[in-house]
Amino acid sequence: MTIEQQIITILAVVAGTMLTRFLPFLIFPEGRKPPKYITYLGTVLPYAVIALLVVYCLRDAVFTDWHGLPEFLAIAFIVFLHRWRKNTLLSIAGGTVFYMLLVQGVFT
Repeated sequence: MTIEQQIITILAVVAGTMLTRFLPFLIFPEGRKPPKYITYLGTVLPYAVIALLVVYCLRDAVFTDWHGLPEFLAIAFIVFLHRWRKNTLLSIAGGTVFYMLLVQGVFT
């Protein structure tokens, strides 16, 4: 890419990021109540996204013999961590580290 193309690409990414960050505050200013369907989506979509991520992560797992066991153990560990500490960052980091230890150390 030329320098001009790189600058245009960076500006487009910055504009898109700013638009997605600032648009909700412009559409729903402070003091104005959002519509019911927006509130509903705000409560339902996080769970749907997590479910899609789990399905996406498990789509290439092979479930024969011991294969697939590290994935299920990591998922169980993530659920345990999250229910215990209620900290999303800890759940993600802990689950990733646990999965890597299983894949690279235990199930080699």
